[in-house]
Amino acid sequence: MKQPLVSGSAAAEPDTKGSRRPVRRLVAVGGVVQGVGFRPFVHALATELGLSGQVANGPDGARIEIEGGPEAVAAFCHRLTTDAPPLADIASVATSELPPTGGTGFAIGPSLTGHGRTLVPPDAATCDPCLTELADPADRRHRHPFLTCTDCGPRFTITTATPYDRATTTMAAYPMCPDCAAEYTDPSDRRFHAQPIACWACGPRLRLTGAVRRESGAALAEARRMLAAGAILAIKGIGGYHLVCDATAPSAVGELRRRKARGEKPFAVMTPDADTAARLGHLGPAERRVLTGRSRPIVLLRRRSPTPLAPRVCPGSPDIGVMLPYTPLHRLLFGLPGDPSGPGILVVTSGNLSGEPLVTDDREAMLRLDGLADAWLWHDRPIVVACDDSVVRVRADGSPLPIRRSRGLAPARIRLPVAVRPVLAVGGDLKNTLCLADGDAAWPSAHIGDMDGLSARHAFERAESHLRALTGVEPVRIAADRHPGYRSARWARRDGRPLTLVQHHHAHIASAMAEHGLDEPVIGIAFDGTGYGDDGAVWGGEVLLADYARYRRLTHLAYVPLPGGDAAVRNPYRMALAHLRAAGLAWSPDLPCAATCPPEERRLLEAQLARGIACVPTSSVGRLFDAVSSLVGVCHRAGYEAQAAMELEAAAVTADGVRDGYPFALEDPAPLLASIVADLRAGTAVPLIAARFHLAVAGAVRTACRRARRSTGVRTVVLTGGVFANALLDGMCTAGLAEDGFTVLGHWVVPPGDGGLALGQAVVAARVAER
Repeated sequence: MKQPLVSGSAAAEPDTKGSRRPVRRLVAVGGVVQGVGFRPFVHALATELGLSGQVANGPDGARIEIEGGPEAVAAFCHRLTTDAPPLADIASVATSELPPTGGTGFAIGPSLTGHGRTLVPPDAATCDPCLTELADPADRRHRHPFLTCTDCGPRFTITTATPYDRATTTMAAYPMCPDCAAEYTDPSDRRFHAQPIACWACGPRLRLTGAVRRESGAALAEARRMLAAGAILAIKGIGGYHLVCDATAPSAVGELRRRKARGEKPFAVMTPDADTAARLGHLGPAERRVLTGRSRPIVLLRRRSPTPLAPRVCPGSPDIGVMLPYTPLHRLLFGLPGDPSGPGILVVTSGNLSGEPLVTDDREAMLRLDGLADAWLWHDRPIVVACDDSVVRVRADGSPLPIRRSRGLAPARIRLPVAVRPVLAVGGDLKNTLCLADGDAAWPSAHIGDMDGLSARHAFERAESHLRALTGVEPVRIAADRHPGYRSARWARRDGRPLTLVQHHHAHIASAMAEHGLDEPVIGIAFDGTGYGDDGAVWGGEVLLADYARYRRLTHLAYVPLPGGDAAVRNPYRMALAHLRAAGLAWSPDLPCAATCPPEERRLLEAQLARGIACVPTSSVGRLFDAVSSLVGVCHRAGYEAQAAMELEAAAVTADGVRDGYPFALEDPAPLLASIVADLRAGTAVPLIAARFHLAVAGAVRTACRRARRSTGVRTVVLTGGVFANALLDGMCTAGLAEDGFTVLGHWVVPPGDGGLALGQAVVAARVAER
């Protein structure tokens, strides 16, 4: 837990000396202190220390009046932060003196109304005590799909307003039965003031609809039977619907791909436990900690071979995305001891057509998922805001690298190194997230997705309204990307508030700086697929000297034409041919990329490049990865973002003992391409070529950074942009730069790709507005 800001006597250690006359203090606690069992914790702590008073939720957090001996009161104030509940994130503690009243006992008072800011925690995976109750036939919540307590369960996705109470969640529609009410009011119970508390008698109802209809326990049993028989189910989770099938059944996986129009993009899987996950991918201690933690994200593991998974679960990927059950419903899908056997590994993917936002509404799910699912396993507790599964990779040093920051992680605050006025940053158009910031704190939203369709823009507006309601931030400024065609930027322009447009790669670098609490110039290596440049070109291979207020382009990957824009992205062989032409290398038919290009398209492409028609220049390293992937015959047509690069990485990781890369400087990739062509013609194995290419890129980064250090004196390097989701490249660059004496910083809170843009936009806009 981050250290809170402390004012008043709470900053001191317990005073074991001095007067024993009673004292009374008002203690205001800010941060994530609602929905985490904080009031029950305060009640128990006060009772243990023999103190009187009360605690209540308020518009700014928790308000405590505490009275008793000075030593006990000092101990109470000290332990508020040292012993706080695991889901709490205390941002500030302020104390002031009150006149003693001589009261007895300690109470939890009604929530206070007014204007202010409180915070709601992310949704948390089911805790071990709840899982024990779930499997205990003697417990009244045995097999209850919505079992929860103060330490686990939904929070962010069910909260409609603050202060956080049952009445301001979607559980308001479920009056507590006498048994739940007794637990809720019992200070000794684990569910004391647990707002989502429920049981079979009073909680949400589970239903299975489709060709057959079932309710409650029968619905789960039938769903498990259908999955074992090869069916595809739409299952309502905490933050939206998933499409689920048996991950070991080739026919079910293939049919899900066909229905979802998924192409070859990898699916994530859910396993019942970490040991099963370890059969699928390499699970070290760091990966195990992330996989089993409270946020329970999808963790990208290096794939094992052979594997029990159907071949089309993650074709062409070096990794397998694995998560563990994070709700009682998910745990029950695998069955409890004595249940008929069902699938041991499940594909769990977003409930939508590829490219559309996650479905959360029940009626919408019946319509939009019709034709995708054979049946719907759903419940009647509404979801306030969509929240897709988070995706995390673990670096070689054990630190987490978020690829998608969403369920279990959003909307946790990020402490900023600079103070900002209230600002809304709207992110980019791919992997969109937004971010609200004020003072020293920022709150990135959950993952929203690509902004192509109307439904995505509606999801964006719902997420913005929900986050604003929960944080209390009313922005006075908007920040957006400079790209004139971005839909997020168009929304910002229509808003009417003062607008700051932030250069794409500057925002990437600023987001990593903000994560690490930096407020000093850095050498920023920003490698991605696309970003609108100051000169109108498509940037993406940038070395910038940057702080929050400004940046200077030190060098970049040499420009090549991007023939046909999106057509070149979808068909990496077009990028390969463009790079070969720029390097002065012939399109010989023995090269895989040239052989793949249809003759008529090749003639048109030659004319297009010669005349510069629809050929915006690009410095994108992402497009260079595409080009090399096609050049060596790995991937010629991309069905999803970064497919060519991912498959090139998958080839590279199979090469052992490669130490030397190709000659490569960002300013002149021709020697690199010539060396790859020579190796191809010499019959060098593709994995070896792919590994040498990765080493070449890492070497070019080291060269550029050493040159930048000589000219600027800056010794801190930030690695950012979607290209650094590539674990192999990230590891090579980090190790090499550290060997060269640099401080190397990557992302660990927000993604390196466009999902992290909004945080950087927010801090840049705030600093630019001050100038």
